[in-house]
Amino acid sequence: MDQANEPIKVLIVDDHEVVRVGLKAILDSTEGLSVVGEAGNARQAVEAVAKQEPDVVVMDIRMPGEDGIAACREIRAKFPNTKVIMLTSYASEEEVVGAVLAGASGYVLKQVGSEKLIEAINAAQEGQATLDPSVTAKVLGRLRDALQSPLPNEESLTPQERRILALIADGHTNRQIATELHLSEKTVRNYVSAILSKLQLENRTQAAALAIRMNLTE
Repeated sequence: MDQANEPIKVLIVDDHEVVRVGLKAILDSTEGLSVVGEAGNARQAVEAVAKQEPDVVVMDIRMPGEDGIAACREIRAKFPNTKVIMLTSYASEEEVVGAVLAGASGYVLKQVGSEKLIEAINAAQEGQATLDPSVTAKVLGRLRDALQSPLPNEESLTPQERRILALIADGHTNRQIATELHLSEKTVRNYVSAILSKLQLENRTQAAALAIRMNLTE
């Protein structure tokens, strides 16, 4: 078979079996798509990508234990040819920024029609990004504000605050930062609030953009 005509291989990752069954039925019945595997958590997702070599992973963000953003970051680092689309029922700014910075090719709300998800899968395979329009404008507007603002005084940040700012820019959520630095999630929230106050920023989107400009990321 001509490689150009081969179906897009899709891996489905969600901790709810009923969701996986529904997605598999929809995607397998779609011409040009083929579900090659399923996973119920982040660890299984990374292992399944190594075994099944999918073209696109459709992954829930919110799962018990390690979340989809962490799995996306690991998959994109280890298997750069595999694209990841994040799927969730609610689009928080923290998760949108985290997903994009983790290397996701798309961010789709679960309540959208199946056609939108299929479009996102095809777009990801073509190297294009898909973000739900309900959150894109807000996030991009805040990124523009941060990119246009003057660089802050780095000396105002403590070493721990610099580490947390760098992790924000790498797409880590507060929960992931807490795990990484062995802190409580409440402590991390307090650190983030202090960072935003010191740098005169409104939100973590702007913080992530500034951290990148300050070369704090890997």
